[in-house]
Amino acid sequence: MLLSLSSHPDFDKILEKYISTKDLPTVKDTVFTLKTKGLGEMPQDSQSARGRRSLPGSGTVRASSLTREPLNQTNRESNSHYSCRSQTQSIADKTEYIKQISGLLGSKDFRERIKGIDQLVADCQHNPNMVINSIFPVFDALKARLQESNSKVNLYALESLQKIIHLMKDNLSQVVNILVPAIVDNHLNSKNNAIYSAAIGAINALILNLDNTLLLQPFCTKAQFLSGKAKVDLIEKVADLVTELYPRKPQVVEQKVLPLLWHLLGTSTHSGTIHGRGGSVRGATANLCQALYAQMGSSLSECAASQPANVHKGLNEFLRALS
Repeated sequence: MLLSLSSHPDFDKILEKYISTKDLPTVKDTVFTLKTKGLGEMPQDSQSARGRRSLPGSGTVRASSLTREPLNQTNRESNSHYSCRSQTQSIADKTEYIKQISGLLGSKDFRERIKGIDQLVADCQHNPNMVINSIFPVFDALKARLQESNSKVNLYALESLQKIIHLMKDNLSQVVNILVPAIVDNHLNSKNNAIYSAAIGAINALILNLDNTLLLQPFCTKAQFLSGKAKVDLIEKVADLVTELYPRKPQVVEQKVLPLLWHLLGTSTHSGTIHGRGGSVRGATANLCQALYAQMGSSLSECAASQPANVHKGLNEFLRALS
């Protein structure tokens, strides 16, 4: 700056006017040295003077902050462009994946449908994020295979579903209401022992790998409205969930399970004519009463007090049998 100002014709007069007599010789010597030897090498950045420049009326500011701002703007634009491009690519990949896997699972050739099931299992193992990001259309396509009339594909889908559940675990919580009906609606009443066993295996896999709180409502609903051995099996599963969940979530269990119990007590017969592989509906209802009574004690009878007389009477009969 001094070197630049020294070219002004009135430089000496300005120095004498504004610089004290004590400092004037030092300043003039510095100007002389600059004129004869030049600026030399630029000094390295220091903590005290790094990149400072003066702006009128605003003191000193860091030059680096001024030069950095347009760079940051460029970076933001670049990052925004990259993010947009990446998002577009992600959407394209997802769309292509859904199209491809749905095409296989919906093929007219049963061998292609089985190939699609195999690919879904492999994707759950090696590319789970893609499956998660496409979860509803993918599992809608799988649901069709779980419910189809070709028993070979049907059985293969049920057996493969057990692997999928083990791999995906709680990531399947979003599609519980797709999976439970697809598993239980037809298969738990199937006369094909292999299909029945595979369906029970899939239900057990859900219980082992997902938050059981999510299973309580769909199990209770199906236990109420299905018939035959499917009804028996689901009542037994609900009884198991009561034992597992009540210590942690008593209010949830009471809210979901007691309406099922009242329904069963209100429609039960002493003969219990509906039989499943594990016994009758009446026997399963007794097991559910026992599971609830073990957790709730006398409060179970108190909850039943507001129910119709036949429900209250039925509960008392079951409880007397337990004592």
